[in-house]
Amino acid sequence: MDFAQVLVLAAAVLAVVYALRWATADAAPSWARSLTKTGAVALLALAAWRAGAPWLIVAGLALGSAGDFALSRPGARAFLAGMAAFAAGHLAYVLAFAAPLAFAGQAGGAGWAASPGDYAVIAALVLLLGSTEFWLAPHTGEMRWPVRAYVLVIGLMAVAALVPGGSGGAALRAGVALFVASDLMLALEQFVVRAPARRQQLARALWPAYWCAQALILMGGLQDPGVWWLIAQG
Repeated sequence: MDFAQVLVLAAAVLAVVYALRWATADAAPSWARSLTKTGAVALLALAAWRAGAPWLIVAGLALGSAGDFALSRPGARAFLAGMAAFAAGHLAYVLAFAAPLAFAGQAGGAGWAASPGDYAVIAALVLLLGSTEFWLAPHTGEMRWPVRAYVLVIGLMAVAALVPGGSGGAALRAGVALFVASDLMLALEQFVVRAPARRQQLARALWPAYWCAQALILMGGLQDPGVWWLIAQG
């Protein structure tokens, strides 16, 4: 077992500890909670760097850990800071996922040959993201425009993940699908659902979905270096 694998294992241990101890809708803010949540993804970022993952994947993971820290702290300003960090992380992933398409086109390749399934998924995403204007936006108050911007960035990341890749394509797509699911659960838990039992169920489910999403994106980034092998071919 190399050091990158040790880091992933340590991250998984922290993720389990957080899930068992603090992944509830009413968990009180504490430094132990914040450090455990942040470390569970920060160690994935370190593992990505150690294993030689594309720097945009490393950046996305690092920004995710920063967002985790901010969201674990109390107050609206911390929540907005967390949204901003995650939005920046999503943009890093967009560039990481879509860059191979751009470089393939420059190299004279076929580019993105979308399948009917790809178009069906894109149509479903557009419908899902558009529906947030009806079930989410009316509940967000002063945060309506930041939430709208965040929804747009999530959509860009999801579409970018459809760019055909190498052996990491399946892992990346699975990770992005879980990321979208976890963000939907967070939106419901934070803004829409009021019943305590339902909010607890959402809080319990979204953490494992989110952490597994980041781990799968790391796995996909290592399996499919994307733009970097295309540059090397030139």
